[in-house]
Amino acid sequence: MAVAERLQVAAARRRTFWFSGKGAVTGIPYLWLFIFFLVPFAIVFRISLSEPMIAQPPYSPLFGADGGYQGSFFNYQLLADDVLFRAAYLNSLWIAGISTLVTLLIGYPMAYAIARATPLVRNLLLMAVMLPFWSSFLLRVYALKTIMADTGLANGLLLHLGLIDAPIRMLQTDFALYVGISYTYLPFMILPLYATLERLDWSLVEAAEDLGCRPWKAFLLVTLPLSIPGIIAGAMLVFIPATGEFVIPNMLGASDTLMIGRMLWDTFFSERDWTLASALAVVLLLVLVLPIMLFQVVEARREERA
Repeated sequence: MAVAERLQVAAARRRTFWFSGKGAVTGIPYLWLFIFFLVPFAIVFRISLSEPMIAQPPYSPLFGADGGYQGSFFNYQLLADDVLFRAAYLNSLWIAGISTLVTLLIGYPMAYAIARATPLVRNLLLMAVMLPFWSSFLLRVYALKTIMADTGLANGLLLHLGLIDAPIRMLQTDFALYVGISYTYLPFMILPLYATLERLDWSLVEAAEDLGCRPWKAFLLVTLPLSIPGIIAGAMLVFIPATGEFVIPNMLGASDTLMIGRMLWDTFFSERDWTLASALAVVLLLVLVLPIMLFQVVEARREERA
């Protein structure tokens, strides 16, 4: 068959696929991604190339009256030159990384226990994990603020037990920030881990123990490597939103805690600099999305080789 004929056949197959039921089902997620991700990203990127103005909207048009292009990368140059913005990005990544590690250390044993429990107990434990979703996110953060206050439940219990002589300052500290992020995003770590561990072939662990492996060694050699996909999924679900978190640092963290979410809020609403805030958002998105896309490409190639 000639090359032209093969191209025509391939084009006909693609048209048939997209107009079939399978094509519609496959195309809906791409349409959703285009409308609610690519289009807003393009709008924000377009604003980031403008200059701030005292007008409505508060940024200059991208093209002048004569049709000439007026955009510039001044805001991105400002982000690269300003030490404060660089520190905010690095500090956000550091706090999100530590919080992700804490949620992993707490969530993995919980997911493991749920996966090995009996069906009745498993359902009860899963309900307990998802129970916080039944209340407002803001309400849960307020509850933590009340618990960790100087006159709150935590200090009251410690004073009653005689472990401390005076209230410990917990609020407006990095400790409260890590506790708030870890508690809030813990279910996002547990559920992917449980889904991976629940599908695990436990006969492999039994075979390792029959061959002389102690339980801890069988866990390190069999269970842990097979649960890596769940670890990666849970880490992404925690790390990505924690990096841009605003509510928890604002309510529980110290006033001088530099996080990109708080700087975005201040730049957008207090300073009314939409162009710089848009540049902040674009850079944050690229910092988070590009490594994930690279990881997915590497993982896909690894699966193909396997």
